[in-house]
Amino acid sequence: MAPEPEPEDGRELYALLHLSPESSDEEIRRAYRQFAQIYHPDKYQDAQMKDVATENFQRIRDAYEILSDENKRQIYDIYGMEGLNSGLELGPKLNKPEEIKRQLEELRRRKEEEKLFVHARSTGSILANISVPQYLDGDGIMGGMGMSSEIELPVSKQNTVTVGGNLVVDGTTGSGAATAVLCHQLSSVSSIDFMATAGLRSLIGVQTFRQISPNSTATSGIALSLRDGSVNLSNGWTRQLSEDTIGNIQLVLGTESNISVGWQKKDEKRSAAGEIKFGTNSFGASAHYTHRFSSKSHGRIAGRVGSTALDFEIGGGRRISEFSTVRMLYNIGIQGVTWRFELNRAGQKLVIPVLLSTDFNALFVTGAFAIPSTLYFLLQTYVVKPYYLRREKQKTLEKMDSLSTQLTEARQAAKKSQRLLEPVSNRKKNKQQESDGLVITKALYGNHKKVKESSQLSEIDDNVASQVLDVTIPLNFLVTEAGQLKLHEGIKKSGIMGFYDPCPGDPKLLLVEYIFHGRQYKVMADDYGALSIPQDIHEI
Repeated sequence: MAPEPEPEDGRELYALLHLSPESSDEEIRRAYRQFAQIYHPDKYQDAQMKDVATENFQRIRDAYEILSDENKRQIYDIYGMEGLNSGLELGPKLNKPEEIKRQLEELRRRKEEEKLFVHARSTGSILANISVPQYLDGDGIMGGMGMSSEIELPVSKQNTVTVGGNLVVDGTTGSGAATAVLCHQLSSVSSIDFMATAGLRSLIGVQTFRQISPNSTATSGIALSLRDGSVNLSNGWTRQLSEDTIGNIQLVLGTESNISVGWQKKDEKRSAAGEIKFGTNSFGASAHYTHRFSSKSHGRIAGRVGSTALDFEIGGGRRISEFSTVRMLYNIGIQGVTWRFELNRAGQKLVIPVLLSTDFNALFVTGAFAIPSTLYFLLQTYVVKPYYLRREKQKTLEKMDSLSTQLTEARQAAKKSQRLLEPVSNRKKNKQQESDGLVITKALYGNHKKVKESSQLSEIDDNVASQVLDVTIPLNFLVTEAGQLKLHEGIKKSGIMGFYDPCPGDPKLLLVEYIFHGRQYKVMADDYGALSIPQDIHEI
């Protein structure tokens, strides 16, 4: 059986109480009582120390409440705090990890559905055609406008309603349509759509979807025109040809019967698609290729040829924010030479095609492509790129400042926690000295390389002080009356009281130097590694 995933918090609750994941209920209670005596706020008169004690007492009490509850402890052992914070609750019969996992995944699914129901998903577009030749002829510059909008609203776990509409204005004429679709999820592999459209092409229809194999899906539909009573039948098949390639076939029978064959290929750097379509009254072929130069910019080339279309398109786009992308495309075809500008933001699109000329003058065609390309290159090189470099640098500095502040606060909290441990730690240390037992003389925790460098120094160098923490006090506190110290396997050491992580993301090391029965010892342990002292092999 595959091992269960390790909790992302490194079993911090066990580290807080200095316990092994296999600890018994009695060991958990004993560890809690020990730390509660140290951190109980009523023991401190100084206001600052009382605040530190209160914060640490709350941490160990929370840890005890979880680890002393059988069901909560099982969830924490498998999924860490994420499982507990998700609100998962177990009945007395759910004792196996597989059952816990199943219920947690079900809870996650329900929560995702609840989030989906809270917000409806909407998309829309506005098209504004601009015609320069029309303007030069004395008519208005606007060649037409169009807009469409659609909103998808989940009404239950199995049902989704989509309502949309569009309006088109061309000169003195216009048209519009409204559409409603009800999608019902029949099972995890099949669904059915009921649709109705009112407007220039009023119709009603039904379409079904089914996954017929792990790599294949099929759709089938029927639509009835309310204007002339004609019926259209449609069937489609889609198959996963490879890891990043999909092929599809679409067959339509009716007033405009046609068959189309297409494919799509997409990976991290590029995407491409093509389609060939034959109909009773028309034929056509199209293809496009998009290459992503980086996470923010891409280039595109496309072409269409057929009985009603012949054009070629080239251009590119750039992401200007987390939710916004702009794109400019150059198109030459039957209608003439066109620039098209697009702005996409969070599901909304603004498209502005600008018809520059209906004549195919070679100089004009070349200039229409070269001028904006040159301007884009100049803007990208001397304006956009420097701006984004400055912004990324500023973000990096802000992130570093934030991390530095967090690390400073964590270091201060660790030092304050050590101050609370120090009286008991010193008493334990003195008692061990009297019996010639185990005394920790030096303990450093932090960056793997820096700890090794500091092991040769009597004091921590200022250059490495920010990445290394002296943990002599908390380790002396953890020494048992029998003169032993044990740190458990798989427990991240930064979770131990009086510790913190001084270098997140870097490998860490714990160095311990100690005296036992008058002899000197030295040992090192990785962040998650077990440590048991004293041992003869550690003797210097």
